[in-house]
Amino acid sequence: MFCLFTDEKKEFTMKKMKTLWLAWGLASCLVIFDQLAHAQTISREQMLWLTPEWKGERFPDGRPKIADKWLERLKNVSLEEAWAILRNEGYHNQFEGDWQVMYPDKPMTGRALTAQYMPLRPEMDKQIKAKGKTDGRIGAPNSWPIDMLTPGDIYVADSYGKVVDGTLIGDNLGNAIYAKSRNGVVFYGSVRDIEGLERIEGFNGWIKGYDPSYIQEMMLAGLNVPIRVGRATVLPGDAVLAKKGGIVFIPAHLVEKVVQEAEFIALRDKFGHQRLREGKFTPGQIDTAWTDEIKTDFLKWLDENPKLLPMTRQELDEFMKKRTW
Repeated sequence: MFCLFTDEKKEFTMKKMKTLWLAWGLASCLVIFDQLAHAQTISREQMLWLTPEWKGERFPDGRPKIADKWLERLKNVSLEEAWAILRNEGYHNQFEGDWQVMYPDKPMTGRALTAQYMPLRPEMDKQIKAKGKTDGRIGAPNSWPIDMLTPGDIYVADSYGKVVDGTLIGDNLGNAIYAKSRNGVVFYGSVRDIEGLERIEGFNGWIKGYDPSYIQEMMLAGLNVPIRVGRATVLPGDAVLAKKGGIVFIPAHLVEKVVQEAEFIALRDKFGHQRLREGKFTPGQIDTAWTDEIKTDFLKWLDENPKLLPMTRQELDEFMKKRTW
C-alpha cells in the first residue's frame, strides 16, 4: 500500500517530526542532568531494577536487607562450597583472593554497602562535593559511606588497588565504622593507623595493603552503586563471606540457597565420614548416587543426632523435598 503526500501534508509532517525530536532531545538532556546531579548514588527505583530477584525486605534506599540469621549461619559455610553453589547457578565472577587480613581466623559476614573511588579529576570532584553539601553530607567524601552504615553492613570499597596515598581510613574512621555496623571493611585499596585499627575489638579488615600516608588525589565517584572488586562484581546488598582464603560475594537472592545447600552438604559429609570409619559402607557407595538403603540410614542418623543440625528439622525436611540426593 502506498501513501501519497501533498506538499501541505509533507510540511505538516516535517514540523511535527521536528517538534518530536526537540521534545525527545530535551527529555534526554533532563535525564542526563538528573543522573549527573545524583552521580554519587542511585535511586531506589534503580536499585530495584538491579536486584529484581530479591523478594524480601529492603532498606529505604532499596538495598536488599538479608536477615541476620542467614548472615550468622553463613559464617560456617566454606569458600569452596559457596563458590561451587554460585557457579552452578551461573555466577562465575564472585570471588576475590590475595588479601591482607587483620584477623585471618575470624570470618566476617554482612551486607555490602559499596563505594567506588577514582583518581582525582578536579572539576568532577568539585561538583560531587557541592552536591554532597546540598544533600547534607558531612565531612570528607571518604566518610560519607560510613554515615550510611547500619548494623550488619560491611563497607566494601573499590579504590582501584591504590596503596600509597590511597588509605581510605585510619583508626578514627575505623572506630566510627564499627560503632555503626558492628563489622569491618573490605577495601580493594589500603588503610593507615593499622595498630590503632587492630585495637578496635570486633573490627576486622580485608585490604590490599597498608601505608602511613593519608588519602590524596582520589575522589568518591559512586556511593551504594555496583562496583568491581578484583575479579568480582559486587552489588549493594550482596552478602559478603570473608575468610582467610578470600571473599565470596553472594547475590542477596541466593544467600538462603547457598547456606542451606552448604549445610546439607556438611551433614552428608559428616554422615559419610562416620559410616566410612565404621566400615558400614564403601567409598564407592558414599561417593556415588545413594541407594535407598543409604538414604534410610542417613535419615535415621539425623534422628539420632539432632544437635548436629544447623537448622530446624522442619527446614531440613522442606529442603530435602526440593533437592536431589
